[in-house]
Amino acid sequence: MGGEGELLCTGRLRLRPWTTSPADLARLADIYGREEVTRWLGGPPTVSLPELVTRWQGVHRTDERFGCWAVERPDGVPGGTLLLKPLPHGVGEVEIGWHLHPDSWGHGYATEAARAVIDRAFGLGLPEVYAVVRPGNEASMGVCRRLGMEPLGRMCRWYGVELEAFRLMAPDVVD
Repeated sequence: MGGEGELLCTGRLRLRPWTTSPADLARLADIYGREEVTRWLGGPPTVSLPELVTRWQGVHRTDERFGCWAVERPDGVPGGTLLLKPLPHGVGEVEIGWHLHPDSWGHGYATEAARAVIDRAFGLGLPEVYAVVRPGNEASMGVCRRLGMEPLGRMCRWYGVELEAFRLMAPDVVD
C-alpha cells in the first residue's frame, strides 16, 4: 500500500488522495470556504487549492506513514479531509486531523477515517499520534475521546495559539 495513490477503506468509507480535478477542487472550495469549518482551523487556506493539494501530496512523499486523504462517503462524495502529518515547530510529534464538510458531520466519519489512518500508521511503526483542537470545538474533542486519546490539557506549543492537545500511544508502546 504505498505511493501517492494509496487507498484506505473502512466499512463505509474510502480514503484516497485529493486531486486537482474540477470536482475535487470544487468540493475543497466548498469545504474550506465555509466559516463553520475554517473557524476551527484558524482561517481558510493561505495558498490556492491546487497548491494545497500539491503540498498534501508532498506530505506522503516525505514519509510513507504520513498522508492527506479525501474521505469519500458511501455516496462517493468527499466528506472532508483526513490528515496525518508532523506538527509544526515540534520535535517529531505527528498530528492526526480531520476537516469535514457540515453535510458530513454527525455520521461518525471522522472517527472511522481517523481510526483507519491511525491503525495504518501504528502498523508502519509510528509510536504515537497527537490531535490538537481549538477550545470550544466539542465535536472534535469527542472524536479524540472516541479514538481513546489521552487529554494533555491546553498548550501553545505548535501553532502559536492555545489548543487542547490529545495523544494516543501505539498498543505495542503501551504494553
